[in-house]
Amino acid sequence: MLQDEVLCSIAEKVKNFAVIYCVDIDEVPDFNSMYELYDECTTMFFYRNKHIMVDLGTGNNNKISWALADKQEFIDIIEIVYRGARKGRGLVVSPKDYSTKYRY
Repeated sequence: MLQDEVLCSIAEKVKNFAVIYCVDIDEVPDFNSMYELYDECTTMFFYRNKHIMVDLGTGNNNKISWALADKQEFIDIIEIVYRGARKGRGLVVSPKDYSTKYRY
């Protein structure tokens, strides 16, 4: 999958402030209903056992449910999540707006 390749390629770059886990929701179904995990590709962020939400402009702040192909874009999101979570914020704002109002 595209997202798996992106995550593997940036793992070394973000190792100082993030750990990346890839989980098959069919093998580990414990959180499927709690976090509504039913998409093929879902990215979620946690800091010290707390779910960190990201405002991407899509309306769903709980997760990223599409594949991000740009490595630097994904690193920027991880960095923003880390900085906000360290300050105690449960919701951080993405550096880029992913809403459809700018896609014509």
